[in-house]
Amino acid sequence: MILCECGEIIDGGTFKDFIKTSSNPSTPTIGHDKCGYIFNFIDNKMYRKYSSRKELKTIAIRYAEKKKIGENDIERYLMEVDRMKSNGNSSDCEILINAYMRLQSSNGVK
Repeated sequence: MILCECGEIIDGGTFKDFIKTSSNPSTPTIGHDKCGYIFNFIDNKMYRKYSSRKELKTIAIRYAEKKKIGENDIERYLMEVDRMKSNGNSSDCEILINAYMRLQSSNGVK
């Protein structure tokens, strides 16, 4: 999963591009069609988004829809996201994935 700086979860909708990195002056990479952001996977310059609680819950709802989380579990998922947001300095992507993994483990799904 890639979470773009614009707040969208990228699932398709990318374009190919070449950027200058520390390993090569012409490194292939991808960019996001919607906002045009180009990702640098080589130099560990991945964008780490830290949204407000309200923004993160909006992103979490979109993530829950993509993962097809049932209506009964969405509330628990959002509570877990909120709990993780208040516990530390994790990025949005880390919070979304870890909350989803906790939800799965509490449901007995592997």
